[in-house]
Amino acid sequence: MRGIYQPYGLAKRAHKLAEGLNMKSGMALFFGLMLFVTASGSSQAQKVQPPEKKASSKLDDSKASPATLDPQIAIQMADDYFNAARVMTADFVQVGADGRRSEGKLYISKPGRLRFEYALPATMEIIADGTSVAIRDRKLQTQQIYFIGQTPLKFLLKEQLSLKRDVKIIDVVSDARSTTITLEDSATFGGTSKIKINFDNKDFSLKQWEVTDPQGYQTLVTLHNIDLKSVPNVGLFRIPSDSIWPSQN
Repeated sequence: MRGIYQPYGLAKRAHKLAEGLNMKSGMALFFGLMLFVTASGSSQAQKVQPPEKKASSKLDDSKASPATLDPQIAIQMADDYFNAARVMTADFVQVGADGRRSEGKLYISKPGRLRFEYALPATMEIIADGTSVAIRDRKLQTQQIYFIGQTPLKFLLKEQLSLKRDVKIIDVVSDARSTTITLEDSATFGGTSKIKINFDNKDFSLKQWEVTDPQGYQTLVTLHNIDLKSVPNVGLFRIPSDSIWPSQN
């Protein structure tokens, strides 16, 4: 994931370049949920080397250790978790491909509606209204719209999810503490994305996910204080006109 953010007042050409790269970063941000955006300065994300391979439980492996979940059972439990979770509010911590850390609030209301609110100094917000996804930068006052089907985060947005049907399952890794399901989605913006979804085995609740975008850049998102009961205000999921911006203090 790459983002270069230039302040206003630079030459016109530099500003256009910054805006273009900003929108690319916004889409990458949505891929991984999300790229850290600073309010000042610029950064160039470094490509993350793939992690070392770990021993895993293949889908056809019938000799799982007693401490692990059977892969087929884990997949079904993941489907059950996501399909039961109609709404969600959570705090998130994100680590981008360049190692930068950001925080914010996540709101979800199925089907297809979500909002990521980043705490300052980040200036991005991501809003999905069920049909479209808007990547908005409050500092540059730019907005770009994408089709909701271009996101790899189907596990958060679909009304009824079947991992076996909706994505390609690559691997299932389980131990006494957690289970990680690795998915591949070829329908995302820019090519194929890889998604690792991690669950806490105590109650099989969602802990975090990691998205590797088609260029190989990784973003890790960890959730805290998950609330699956409170219904978010519907106004959170309205995409405003690109001419409407909050006042900048």
